[in-house]
Amino acid sequence: MIDFEEELKNFLPSMEVEEAEAEIQQRDLTDMTDILRQMTDASGKR
Repeated sequence: MIDFEEELKNFLPSMEVEEAEAEIQQRDLTDMTDILRQMTDASGKR
C-alpha cells in the first residue's frame, strides 16, 4: 500500500509553480467584490 504521509514528506513543488504563484500574488486582479463595489459606488453617485 502507498504511505501517503511518507510520500508527502518527499514532495517538492516544481519551481514553475512557485514562480507562477509569486507572479499571481503580485498582480492586482479585479475580483467580483471589486466589481460589485464599483457598481454600488457608481449607482450612489447618480
